[in-house]
Amino acid sequence: MLELAILGFLYDTPLHGYELRKRITALTGHVRPVAESTLYPAIKRLEKAGLLARETQPGSVAAPRHVLSLTEDGRHELLRRLAEPVQSEITDENRWFTLLAFLRHLENAEAQAAVLRRRLEFLEEPASFFYEDERPLRAEELDDPFRRGMLTIARATSEAELKWLRTTIRSLVPGR
Repeated sequence: MLELAILGFLYDTPLHGYELRKRITALTGHVRPVAESTLYPAIKRLEKAGLLARETQPGSVAAPRHVLSLTEDGRHELLRRLAEPVQSEITDENRWFTLLAFLRHLENAEAQAAVLRRRLEFLEEPASFFYEDERPLRAEELDDPFRRGMLTIARATSEAELKWLRTTIRSLVPGR
């Protein structure tokens, strides 16, 4: 998720590490805060893989700043990851939102719709946080008001997302 966010934010514009960290934190920080000890090793891995370039620019007040940008290989890697997301990027809500934040960079509407269809299929499968044997439990079946609340909120969120997915897929690929 972190690497996808790094590639996604740098796709539009070069950024120095501090600004990149702020943007990633704004996207994912409420769930997974981005520490320097996590961000900078990820940047180094992507740089070593040839996906990022680093340019040193003089600082306006203090030390020189390192500005990061995507290489051509980095741009291709982002587009590949967007077109072929791993399953956890479809099923994990936080990873899904990170993927969704950059899906617009995938310019082919059919490819965008294919990713959305994978999420739609996942959400259409019966599921719950709680089970009786193998059967998913519904909110109405629970006496615990807190668990019932979890399932009620999850259902409302899923219904809104399902509606959005169906509408967006139809708009991307009319007539399908």
